[in-house]
Amino acid sequence: MSIKKLPLHWRIMAGMAAGIAAGIALTYVPWGNDFTYNWIKPWGDIFIRMLKMIAIPLILASLVKGISDMKDIVKFKTIGLRTLGWYMLTTLTAIIIGLTLANLIRPGSKISPETVRKLEQNLGSSQAVSRKIETALTQKEQPALQFLVDMVPDNVFKAMSDNRLMLQVIFFAVFLGITMILIPPHKVRTVKSFFDGFNEIILKMVDLIMLFAPWAVFALMTALIVSTGADWGLMKGLLWYALTVVAGLLLMIGFYMLLIKFVAKKDPWWFLKQISPAQLLAFSTSSSAATLPVTMERVEEHVGVDKEVAGFVLPVGATVNMDGTSLYQAVAAVFILEILWPEGLTLTNQLKIVLTALFASIGAAAVPGAGMVMLVIVLDAVGFPPDKLAAGLALIFAIDRPLDMLRTVVNVTGDATVSTLVAKTTGKLHRPKPKEWDDYLDRK
Repeated sequence: MSIKKLPLHWRIMAGMAAGIAAGIALTYVPWGNDFTYNWIKPWGDIFIRMLKMIAIPLILASLVKGISDMKDIVKFKTIGLRTLGWYMLTTLTAIIIGLTLANLIRPGSKISPETVRKLEQNLGSSQAVSRKIETALTQKEQPALQFLVDMVPDNVFKAMSDNRLMLQVIFFAVFLGITMILIPPHKVRTVKSFFDGFNEIILKMVDLIMLFAPWAVFALMTALIVSTGADWGLMKGLLWYALTVVAGLLLMIGFYMLLIKFVAKKDPWWFLKQISPAQLLAFSTSSSAATLPVTMERVEEHVGVDKEVAGFVLPVGATVNMDGTSLYQAVAAVFILEILWPEGLTLTNQLKIVLTALFASIGAAAVPGAGMVMLVIVLDAVGFPPDKLAAGLALIFAIDRPLDMLRTVVNVTGDATVSTLVAKTTGKLHRPKPKEWDDYLDRK
């Protein structure tokens, strides 16, 4: 079998493995870092930019098409409420799993004082840590309902120019779709035809971009290994913390698969195979937003979720559903409290962690590193001493990037799972009809 005939997920995994091998090899040559930065990393950056380039158009087209296809406002209400319910359930489950494992394994007790001092010395005063704290404290000082204010754009074209304002685009698209339902069909036929065609064009662009995915993943993994090679020694001291997070993420995947088997009535292994390209890209990019176009393509065409469900559930999930990140926050908060403020590790504070992590996940940026900002908000909610905040983040900062990659996989898997569950419970789960990038290439 030629490489071109291999399924996409195998080609991506091959690119990932080759990237890891190349990254390790390049760390041992003096010119490896410069070569990677100048000649390899840019190809990964181009790929991520291309995915981000179509993320906003895809959200706008899919949401407007999906909602306007319903032709009934009651259907939208049903899908919306079930989406919210499933997302709240999965996020709460993730937080509880994280807290339970952190209390059972107690990773903080495995960290020696020498390791703590070393990490504080190397990272406690870093600019990156300071920026996370500053961003989080700025969010904390805002009014309680500021997240609702931030959802409404004052300039929709400005919102479409910035991926960080994805919630505003979702608000406008939902508003536009609902308005189209309330207008007689013959008056909006032209607008609806435009968005139907626009949606097909964007999905075809996803197919074309994915042809480059294996090579892009190679570039991304090579750059990651080369850039973090100097920190492997520090990461060894955080092995128990990392294992606790990974164990929780695996349990969360298992929970999703139970839902797929008993609620969606689908084979879990089949489901994982269908969404595996999106999972692998989530791992490589650490961004739910960048992975969104691929997630939508896999869920619609390869799982069989109706466009009107996937077009609403997945963009919303990429913004408000952060199961992997919420689980990580629970483990990280207990870990930091256990080491730096053990007297704060009370039942009351752990309940505060549950509630704060649940609501902090709503509107969290679907970009790399957003979990660290959310963690500051969680720690502040339990009264963690401000003078120890930088040291607390320093404890986990060295290993945050690889864990961020893993929890993004869980975030994306959760989005795909909930969209499948909503589709199943609303009669919108159909037989998959995959499309290929060259479907119309031989058209006369």
